[in-house]
Amino acid sequence: MTLAVFAAFFVVPIIWLVLAPTKTSQELVSDSPFAFGSFGNFAHAFRTMLRWQGGSLLVWLENSAIYCVSGTVLAVVAAVPAGYGLARTQFVGRRALLWITLVAMIMPANALTLPLFVELNDARLIGTAWSIILPFAFFPFGVYLAYIYFSSAVPLSLLAAARLDGAGEWRVFRHIALPLSLPIVVFVAFFAFVADWNNFYLPFVMTYDRSQYPIQVGLQLALVGVPAPDRAMATLVAISPIVILFVLAQRALAGGLLAGAFPD
Repeated sequence: MTLAVFAAFFVVPIIWLVLAPTKTSQELVSDSPFAFGSFGNFAHAFRTMLRWQGGSLLVWLENSAIYCVSGTVLAVVAAVPAGYGLARTQFVGRRALLWITLVAMIMPANALTLPLFVELNDARLIGTAWSIILPFAFFPFGVYLAYIYFSSAVPLSLLAAARLDGAGEWRVFRHIALPLSLPIVVFVAFFAFVADWNNFYLPFVMTYDRSQYPIQVGLQLALVGVPAPDRAMATLVAISPIVILFVLAQRALAGGLLAGAFPD
């Protein structure tokens, strides 16, 4: 019963969102919230959306793709080796670094925006794509996920055998640990991409030109006074990359959820 209530709480707004572009503004007020309008209204809302701001929507989608894909790649490249190092190597300050990672993970992302702005402003990067991509590459939650995976899902005996054969730590990670870590790599990449795609405040602060906006910032500033069906259509387009990515990566995400469930 509890699960049904929670499912209804999240699913009902999505159903309304999908049906809203099929109706006119008047039909949204007068008809049932879950009534279907027409495919003609849906197509009209889609064409209208593409013409907004001289086609700015496509530019904003392209910007979001560039920022999020670049930030996600850098986040994975940094998080996975860092998680391995914290889990399977011993060095001075390891425990302190792990605690710092945990604190950074639970800290609200917006709390870091001002110091990031000051730092990037000193580096003269404000207003460039790097002012968004570099902060997106900072993903402590991904480091923690990789740490949990390498601590429990990768057999320690396998890594020890490679070391006994003369392999250095980098070769052990590259040839043994990394090929076994595909589920957690996809898991970290998915969560990093979702967090970056939905981030509004950081890109809003770091950019000042409309041509640099990602989709979240662009829609917030462009939808004032736009009819409700068109706003619903724009929202569907904005969330569609996340939905498509989830469907494509579903099997790997399920493997990532089970990562670390079985000890050595």
